[in-house]
Amino acid sequence: MAGYAWRTIESVATWADVERIAVKLPEASETAPRSWRVRKKLMAWERPLRKADHAALGDEAPDGDILAAHVPDEGVKFALIADAPDVYFTTPHFDGYPILLVRLAEISVPELTELITEAWLAQAPKTLVKAYLAEER
Repeated sequence: MAGYAWRTIESVATWADVERIAVKLPEASETAPRSWRVRKKLMAWERPLRKADHAALGDEAPDGDILAAHVPDEGVKFALIADAPDVYFTTPHFDGYPILLVRLAEISVPELTELITEAWLAQAPKTLVKAYLAEER
């Protein structure tokens, strides 16, 4: 995963962007409103903050739409949070899981595209990933 370096104010992401990006990936679909899977595995979904999240985050709890997405591992998760804490965060609920929370209004469309593609790569079956990567070259 690269450094997600292309943030620009004019290209802030929306739920329509999430859907457009996610469903273009092989065998990915929206299985419920604002919930995307590759085959049967969840890769990204809307994740409003819950009461326990607000309690844990306190004044740092963001307002607005929150996207949850799988990442390859917790190292990537913590690196992204360290690089862009205004965009990425986590809550104690996701401790021990390679899942990242995203302030949708703070992520650019190119950055979102990379994030969702990485979520797909993390959740898709290995044979599907291999075929996709070979095709992308």
